[in-house]
Amino acid sequence: MPPGAGATGILPAGATDPVEDLVLDLLAWIGSAPRPYDEVIEAWRTSCPRLPVWEEANERAFVTCRLEAGRGRVVGVTPAGAAHLRARRPPPPAP
Repeated sequence: MPPGAGATGILPAGATDPVEDLVLDLLAWIGSAPRPYDEVIEAWRTSCPRLPVWEEANERAFVTCRLEAGRGRVVGVTPAGAAHLRARRPPPPAP
């Protein structure tokens, strides 16, 4: 299913995909510094089949999980995830 197609695969013209918007929110929330896995899962995992935010971000390889000494399992944004976020939500211009 192409990005922006939504859970049903069909969106009205001009509509935004809520899952895509939430994936972008997840990537922005994680930011440039990895967060503890438990914190990410508590905040972003859902059992709703129409809002598979965590699953979608993983499927698209936008996030990575790894073990970090002294911190345990952490989640970070991959280069692909950071590029996707910059393309969809460019940072505001510097003043």
